[in-house]
Order: sequence, then structure tokens, then C-alpha cells
Amino acid sequence: MTYPVWFHNLYMTGLKLAARYLPITKPTMFIGHGAVSQLCHSVGLMGCRRVLVVTDSGMVELGFAAQLQTKLESYGVDSTLFADVVPDPTYTEAQRGHMRYQQQQCDAVVALGGGSPMDCAKVIAALATNKRSVKQLSGLLKVRQPPAPLFVIPTTAGTGFEVTVAAVVSNPQSHQKTPLMDPKLMPLVAALDPDLMMGLPAHITAQTGIDALTHAIEAYLSRNATPETDRHALAAFRLITDNLESAVKVGSNRAVRLNMSLAAYYAGLAFTKASLGYVHAIAHTLGSQYQIPHGLANALALPHVMQFSKSHAAAKMKALAVAGGVASEQSTPESAAQALIDYIHQLCAAIGLPHYLEEIQEEDIAAMVAQALKEAYWNYPVPKLMSPEDCQSIFRLLMRQ
Repeated sequence: MTYPVWFHNLYMTGLKLAARYLPITKPTMFIGHGAVSQLCHSVGLMGCRRVLVVTDSGMVELGFAAQLQTKLESYGVDSTLFADVVPDPTYTEAQRGHMRYQQQQCDAVVALGGGSPMDCAKVIAALATNKRSVKQLSGLLKVRQPPAPLFVIPTTAGTGFEVTVAAVVSNPQSHQKTPLMDPKLMPLVAALDPDLMMGLPAHITAQTGIDALTHAIEAYLSRNATPETDRHALAAFRLITDNLESAVKVGSNRAVRLNMSLAAYYAGLAFTKASLGYVHAIAHTLGSQYQIPHGLANALALPHVMQFSKSHAAAKMKALAVAGGVASEQSTPESAAQALIDYIHQLCAAIGLPHYLEEIQEEDIAAMVAQALKEAYWNYPVPKLMSPEDCQSIFRLLMRQ
């Protein structure tokens, strides 16, 4: 189905006005060595007495979950563990977590991990206070009651979910990712502690770093960008271009890890108000179809979507290129934009991310195109709308010939 351009533009203008006037608060932030202890102290100070710790098996195996529970206990807070979160969680995991929350009579949620535990924790917190299903909460402004108090401890530098109003879970029947978007999903408190990221494997550092980079670029190129979101996006972009390769290759550098955490944070601030674009629409489709990591899907799509958008976004791409040191002020917008796209290709190769996805099948493309275009049309103020043929060509570029 081809959607009318005029209605998309009108609808996105409405979203921009809504983003300007909706009461989007920022969480209390603890940043640096010892931030987790400060967060645990704040849980106790806020009167929470039994929290649900939402995490995954990796955090349990590394001992981080047990350490968190011990710290919570030292501040008089009991906890119960929900470690059933899987990559790209579905309604099922969120519903199980909600059942655990109710059974243990919890009064708050603490998320520990990467994007998947963050997504799941936000949905669990919303389910705790809203007598609605996950499906009923999905979409824009569907969370009627304030969620349970939510505290987040990201262990990857990618999602920026500590400062976003969104959560994404998959429908287990259709396998499509469905977002929940509501200012009430903003966490109360977040801790950015580089110590939790020191042992992060290189491939996860690379994938999550590209996720943060995509957030920054798409927010900056958004038609709903503002001077404030541009400042945050540029700050994130500079931090990533200065630190991502080092974080992948020398993961034990605490300063580099902290800089990447700050980059994800600033990128999150940017896209919360400016939104995202076709890279995320395509990445969500690839992730739900082939169960690949979200950051990897972003890395595959990012340079191709930028190439498509260049004709309508060259001036802003030049600003990014100059900020990243890959073009000069004297460059033309077109040459600077191309230099930026070439840099993204080179960066992905340098940190070990592929340019192709073996799993893509020709017979899957039509359905994936329809899904990606629908998501983008209703959610993202992109600089240039794609036709079905434009989108098909990008999916085919991702296939190894």
C-alpha cells in the first residue's frame, strides 16, 4: 500500500507539537564509579521495600545480579529475581515478569542489563498498575496510570533507554515488534556505571555502539529535530566517533566506557523528542524476521538508508561529517555527506560488523517491505519518504549475491 505524503507530513507535525508540550521528565542520574550503589540507596530512600530485579541469564552468570541484590539488601530493600528475559523479548516474558511481581508483592522494578531487560522492565512496570494487556498498552499514549517505580542500570552503551519513553516487545504470534510509547515510561532513576561494561564482549560493544550512533544520526536528520535535540545528537555523535573503536578493541578502558555510556544517554535524549527513521523500521523488521541483534540490523541498514536520504539531508549530513572530522567546512554538502556515508561503512568494517546478511530470502522481502514502510509512515519524521521499490532495493543490497 502506498501512503499519501501530505498526510504523513501533517501527522508528523502533530507529533512534533506533542513532543514539545508533553510533560517528558528526565530521570535522576548517577554517573561514574559507584553509581549503582547510589541508585540502590535511592531505592531505599524512596520507600521501596521489595523490588523485582529484571535481568537476563548473562547478568546472573557474571554475578552482577547477585551483587545488585546484595547492595539493595544493604539499604534495607528486599528483592526477587526475574532473569527470564531473552533477546527481543515478547509479550510472554513481560507477562511472566508481571506475574512474578504480583506473586512476590513487589512495589518497584529494577532493570539490569542491555536493551532487552530494559524493554521488558518498562512493560512489567506498566502492567503492574494498568489493568490492560500488553497489546492494549502498545502504541502511542496508551499507558493510562503511572507505572510502578522504575530504576534502570544499563550494562551496554547503546539503547539510551534510561532516558526514553519507549519500550519494544514482540507479538509471539505475528513475530512483529510492537512499541509502547508514553512519557509515563520514563524511569525514575538511572545509573551509568562503566565498571559494569568493562568485560563486555567486543561484538556486543560494537553492535550496541552502532545502535547509539544510529539513534544520534536519525534524530539529527529527523524533520522534527530541534536545536536542543541537535545539540544532544551532535554530542553523542562526537563521543561515538572518538571512542567506539577504542571501546571495541580495548574494552578495559574505564574512561572510554564512560564516554560511550554518555553517548548513548545523549542519543537517547535526542531521539526521545526528534524520533528515529527508516534504519530502525528496517532493523525492527530484520530482527523480528531473522532474530538477529538489533544493533547488527542497524549497522546493516544505516549506510544504505543514509545514501537514500542524502538528496534531502545533505546539509545536515555535512554538519555531522564536520563534527566527526571526516569532512571540512570547505566541503560541499554533497561531498561531505558522501564522506560521512563512506565513514560509516569503514567504521562498521573496522569494528567487525558485516555488510550483508546471509539469512535474507527473496520470498521474505515483500512482507518485510510492507512492515517497514508501515512502521516508518506512522512513527518517524524521515527526511524523505520511500516507495516500496526504494525499500526493496535496500533489502536486496543487504543480500549476499
